[in-house]
Amino acid sequence: MKVRIINKSSNELPSYQTGASAGMDLRAQLEAPVRLGPLERAVIGTGLYMELPVGYEAQVRPRSGLAAKMGITVLNSPGTIDADYRGEIGVILVNVSNEPVTIAHGERIAQMVISRFEQAEWEAVEVLTDTERGSGGFGSTGVD
Repeated sequence: MKVRIINKSSNELPSYQTGASAGMDLRAQLEAPVRLGPLERAVIGTGLYMELPVGYEAQVRPRSGLAAKMGITVLNSPGTIDADYRGEIGVILVNVSNEPVTIAHGERIAQMVISRFEQAEWEAVEVLTDTERGSGGFGSTGVD
């Protein structure tokens, strides 16, 4: 699939790091480093603008290395970029560690996965089909 993209950053375009990768790394486009104190959040720009085909979305997800090593994650994970959005791709980062963390220009801050989706059409009914689980909620299928 081809996706139209404008790169106003000084970083390379996102790319798949391996032949089996689902996500592409997004890099920070910053004029100056951004310091995130504990529990602070910021929208970090990427300098990227894209045009997805209708029926597709881009999901912005945390990078596991940043989360595990530094406590930096994507706040609204996964963030959704709709096919009709034409603004700059921004990433809402939050520092959930106990230490300040500095985000530098060009740093890989998130990953983006492009996925196909369908829009649902509601069908109002009075009764739903019964299942073995029924209305069992959180943890109702056990802990094994």
